[in-house]
Amino acid sequence: MIELTFIEHNGEVHNVRAAPGTNLMQAALDNNVPGIDADCGGSCACGTCHVFIDTSWMDKAGKPSESECAMLEMTPEKNEMSRLACQITVETPLNGLVVKLPEFQM
Repeated sequence: MIELTFIEHNGEVHNVRAAPGTNLMQAALDNNVPGIDADCGGSCACGTCHVFIDTSWMDKAGKPSESECAMLEMTPEKNEMSRLACQITVETPLNGLVVKLPEFQM
């Protein structure tokens, strides 16, 4: 299992475990982490699983695809650390990843 930490906008911390091969969105949903709406079910079509990945983890999390970048353009809180949780696969190199959640999903 992979250890992940989700931090809500209000600072509340959720330490969760996820099976390799799932994605961050599903890991949050499976562990009842508030702040991930996942309206499209993980198909990169809504942007409601917007998260912030610390720059030190960006190489391990991978680069966003063109479609992910297009979805992120519609997010009001987008910044250089923005990613869609549905597009990041949980694998061993992400063990210990800390993910911050925006105040609102779009």
